[in-house]
Amino acid sequence: MTRRYTPEMITELKENEIFVFGSNLAGAHGGGAARVAYNKFGAVWGQGVGLQGQSYGIPTMHGGVDKIKPYVDEFVQFASAHPEYTFLVTKVGCGIAGFAIEEIAPLFSDAIKLENVILPKEFV
Repeated sequence: MTRRYTPEMITELKENEIFVFGSNLAGAHGGGAARVAYNKFGAVWGQGVGLQGQSYGIPTMHGGVDKIKPYVDEFVQFASAHPEYTFLVTKVGCGIAGFAIEEIAPLFSDAIKLENVILPKEFV
């Protein structure tokens, strides 16, 4: 398979594509990729976790990497169980949340083998 990478800017999605973004537990999608998810891809205000419209929230604003990992694991399980979708993962946690690529990328190591998960080049 030829590996695809998530584009820097996602402005539209195909019918089966899901925008994966970093959120907060309160689902206050006020900035960064969360705002894009809310404005364009059906993220629900007040829902911080999981599938919502054509988006999927992974909370990143509530603690360290150890607090984010269970949500990434949950996402990987969800993506594995839903091959009908293609998940375009943004640089989750590396914007407003302030984590470095080197801290977050390893959390997605199990997602690399999933053909329906498109990761940022820096995560691979």
